[in-house]
Amino acid sequence: MNVLSLSQRGLLIVDDDGVFTLSFLLLPEYSMMSLLSITEPLRIANRIVGKEVFRWQCLSENGKPVTASNGMALEQSIHIDACSTPKNLFVNASFRPEKYTSDVCVKWLRNLDRKSSVIGAIDTGCYALAKAKLLDGYKVTLHWEAKPAFQERYPYLNVSDELFKIDGNRITCAGGTAASDMALYFIEYYCQSEVADLVCEQLITNGTRHHADRQRPSFSKKLNLHHPKILKALELMDANIETPLATVQIANLLSISIRQLERLFLQHLKVSPSAYYLRLRMEHAHYLLSDSGLSITEIALACGFCSTAHFSRRYRAFYGKTATQYRLLMRA
Repeated sequence: MNVLSLSQRGLLIVDDDGVFTLSFLLLPEYSMMSLLSITEPLRIANRIVGKEVFRWQCLSENGKPVTASNGMALEQSIHIDACSTPKNLFVNASFRPEKYTSDVCVKWLRNLDRKSSVIGAIDTGCYALAKAKLLDGYKVTLHWEAKPAFQERYPYLNVSDELFKIDGNRITCAGGTAASDMALYFIEYYCQSEVADLVCEQLITNGTRHHADRQRPSFSKKLNLHHPKILKALELMDANIETPLATVQIANLLSISIRQLERLFLQHLKVSPSAYYLRLRMEHAHYLLSDSGLSITEIALACGFCSTAHFSRRYRAFYGKTATQYRLLMRA
C-alpha cells in the first residue's frame, strides 16, 4: 500500500523518522470515547498500510493516570515535563474543563506555541487553549453542548458548529464520533483515500462525514418538519436567545400574520410560538448552568430574562427545581 510523501506539511508536523506523533494532554474527566475514536482509526490505518504512519502518546500534568468521565483511567501517561516538545498536541477534556486547567498547564501550552507546535483541542479542550490565549484570531469548534457556555465566557472568539476545524496550526474537534471523522481525514490526507475507505470497513461505518457537517441534526430532521415558515421561525428563535424576538416580529420577518404563525405552530408542534421559544431558552439556560461558571444572574440575562427572579420562577416551573438547586446538584 503506497503512502504519500510524509514530509509534506499542512496538517500535522512529522517526526524525523517520518512518523506523525499525536500527543494527547488528558485533563480529569476527559472523554475517553473521543480519545479512542481518534487512536483506533490510526491504529487500523497503520495495519492496513503495513508500516507505522501514526503513533500517539498520552500526557498528564503530573505523570499519573487520569480518570476519564466514565470513571476509567489508562495505565500509562507521561509527565508533561518529561516529554520532548510535542509537535502535534491535542488537549482532551470534557466535563468542568475550567476547573482542571491549571496555571502550570497554561504556561506549558504557551511554551509549545512559541516552539511552533500544532496545538489542538478535543471536546471542551478549547477552554484550556482559550485560557492560554491561543485561540485569538482562529476559528474553532467544540462540543455543541458546551458551545453556549463557551461563547458566553469568550464572546470574542469565532466558534463554528463544524465537526472539526483546521485553521493554520490550530486543529479543534467537537469530540465523540467526530474525532473518528478527524482521524479519517488525517488518514486520507497522508495515505491513499483507499486506506480511509478500508478503515471505515474495519470500523463497520458507512464512510466519513465532511468536516463542515453540523454536529446536531437540523430542526427539520429532529422534529420531522418540512414546513418552510415554521423552520425559519425556529431558526430565528434559536439565533435570538439573549434578545428574544416578539411573536409579532417573527411573523413580520416571515411575512405572515401572528394568527397564521400561531396556527402553524399549533398544527405542527402542538404548542404556541411563545411556548416553544421559552423551551429553547430554558434548554439554553440548562446547558449554561451545567457547563459554565457564569452566575445565575448572568445566565438569566444570557437567556433573555430581565430579572433573576423571573428567570428562577420560569426555571422551577419548567424543571421542577430552582436553578440554584440544579447547580448544587451538578457540583456535588
